[in-house]
Order: sequence, then structure tokens, then C-alpha cells
Amino acid sequence: MKNKTPAFETLILFENEDYIVVNKPPFLSSLEDRQDPVNLLRLARRYHPEAQLCHRLDKETSGALILAKNQEAYRAMAIHFEKRRVRKIYHAIVNGIHELQDVEVNAPILVIKGTDARIDHKSGKKSLTIFRSLRAFRKHTLVQCKPVTGRMHQIRVHLFYLKAPITGDLAYGGEPFYLSSVKRNYRLGKYEEERPLMKRLALHAQSLSFPLMDHHEKTIEAPYPDDFEILLKQLEKNT
Repeated sequence: MKNKTPAFETLILFENEDYIVVNKPPFLSSLEDRQDPVNLLRLARRYHPEAQLCHRLDKETSGALILAKNQEAYRAMAIHFEKRRVRKIYHAIVNGIHELQDVEVNAPILVIKGTDARIDHKSGKKSLTIFRSLRAFRKHTLVQCKPVTGRMHQIRVHLFYLKAPITGDLAYGGEPFYLSSVKRNYRLGKYEEERPLMKRLALHAQSLSFPLMDHHEKTIEAPYPDDFEILLKQLEKNT
């Protein structure tokens, strides 16, 4: 992980006797990662020994994530995911100007060797995402993404399919954001090399809605992390 490991308590957005919802920071793996001894599940089990992840986010992706505190709650949430009762909303900053008004991408995804994914109409699994543009900037668009199914890299693959790749998502056609692209008279020092303003793909799990054990619906929103917020502010200043 590139930043100092946060205290688990500082990540908590919601907690009751059955569930914890956290705002996962970028660069923190959900599960064990050979390249990093620190992961979200390990931090969670220091806080609550029986904690189990109900789903995952990619290491670079930030945002809302549900953990169960007991086996009964875990089984109930697994059924909710299977029955598509958990509604997830992501926000992505994408390259280019796009007018997406509840555009449905129903394109099957095939996972390749567990690390990559692509559209494959013959062998892929049914995959559906709904996209809506929230705000356009000079060369970028803030997009709301609602995945109906839960395939690996689904949002990333479907935005690439729409020719609207996520900013910084080099694996799926996204270009990094450099301040020099929007800031007039931008200057570097003699021996400096410009680095991307955001050092990951611009994707954030913004909210989750799900049934609690008493069947009441709960909606949790996750604030943007600093790097996502800074990128948005730069885009707003230079629109």
C-alpha cells in the first residue's frame, strides 16, 4: 500500500450487530495480496475477529464495502447478492465528453486467467451495467455506474466498450490525467518529469443499498477519497 495504513475504525461508515460498512481507501487489497502484507480483511478481524467480506473491490478502487460480523448475517447477505437485492452505485471519471442517459450495456464478459476480462458474445457471462452522465468537463465526464450483475472488472470493461474508458485505467484504454493538459503555462523544473495527478483509475464505489436482518433497507454513501476529490476540483477549475 502506498499510503500509511489507516486505523480500521476510521474507515467505518455504518455498524450494527450484524454488519460493518467501510469506505475502503485506494491501494488497500480487500483480501490477502502477495505483494502487500496489509489487507482490509486482516484489519477488520483485528477489530472484530469473526468479520467476513461480503464482496470485494479491486485494490485501486475506493469506496463502500460490506462486512458481516456473524455467519447468519454473512449467509443472508450472500443471498441478497445472489438475488440482486444489493444495489451498488459507482462514480467514475472517464476520458472524453459523453452524454449517457441511462444507457444500458448488456454485453457478456469473459474472464481470462483470473486477471483480465473482455467482451465475448460467444463464451462470456451475462453482464449488465447502466450508465448516466452526471457532469461534463472540458475533456472528461463524471459518470454514474449501476452494475446489475457482478462480473470481474465489469464497469471498466463496459466503459471501454462505450469508448469512455476510465481516466487512469491503463488496462482498459484509459489515459492518465496530467495537469499540463488543462493548466495554461504549466511548467516543470529542469530535471522534473510530470506525473499523473491521480495515481490509479478514477473509480469509486459511491453508495450501497441493502436489506438489514430486520428487512429494513439501508443506504450508505461513501465520501470521495482525497485523490478523487482533487482530480474533480482540477477538472472544475479548468472547465
